[in-house]
Amino acid sequence: MITGLDHVVILVGDIEAGVATYQLLLARAPAWRSTGDGAETVLFTLDNMTLELMAPVGDGLAADRIRAALAEQGEGLASICFRTSDIARMHRRLDRLMMNPEPITDAESRDTATGATLSWKRTRASTKATRGVRLFFLELAGERPRSAASAQAPVVAIDHVVISTGDPERAAALYGARLGLDMALDRSHPDWGRLMFFRCGDLIVETVQRPGPGADPAHDRLYGLSWRVADADATRARLALAGLDVSDVRTGRQPGTRVLTVRSGTCGIPTLLVERTPRAM
Repeated sequence: MITGLDHVVILVGDIEAGVATYQLLLARAPAWRSTGDGAETVLFTLDNMTLELMAPVGDGLAADRIRAALAEQGEGLASICFRTSDIARMHRRLDRLMMNPEPITDAESRDTATGATLSWKRTRASTKATRGVRLFFLELAGERPRSAASAQAPVVAIDHVVISTGDPERAAALYGARLGLDMALDRSHPDWGRLMFFRCGDLIVETVQRPGPGADPAHDRLYGLSWRVADADATRARLALAGLDVSDVRTGRQPGTRVLTVRSGTCGIPTLLVERTPRAM
């Protein structure tokens, strides 16, 4: 049913500042810009998904909702959207699973620079059924244009979307049993907590239960992003030269990975960059 992760949405207070932030981080140019329904959106489309920046514009209920969300929780991850090849079938499955999906709606976006259009059909599951995480499902009529590299050592794709949970068993039931994502890893560590990886196309939806008290057992939340790079050292050098606070490159927890943490220039989103060693044939 789910064929991959279509996009993630980041709410920002100032669209131009958000674009500058992510163009620097990704070393990619925006591929799409549109305005409508109280929001201005800019898309960065990489090899395996799209990052959507959204900011309120003008007056009206939609703009007010975005401003209210920004006032309540600040800039950061707002929702994720899975891609499906058959939205009607996906809707029926969500309904059977008691996830109370909204009616399927048709939508269209027009790029302000070129006048090109994109169209899609989508639905959204009840946030009560998804433990507080805003989950959308989309059938796209055509592929989006890709974001061209704007500097050396660009980000090439997303590697992980990280969801924080206080109840890993219920999170596993949601993403594995109900949504049908394949569990690739279930590991506990006293320092990291409990990590579960669910395959979604060629990337991972990761749920993490941090060690110690304080997590809300009834509600999950979108937490962070992990981006894939071809050369961790070159990407670190580019970001450090631009003035971002980045860690040294270190060996990752997964075999065959080298990683670095980006501590600034992410709109407040915990961010990791991952270099993966090609597997021997």
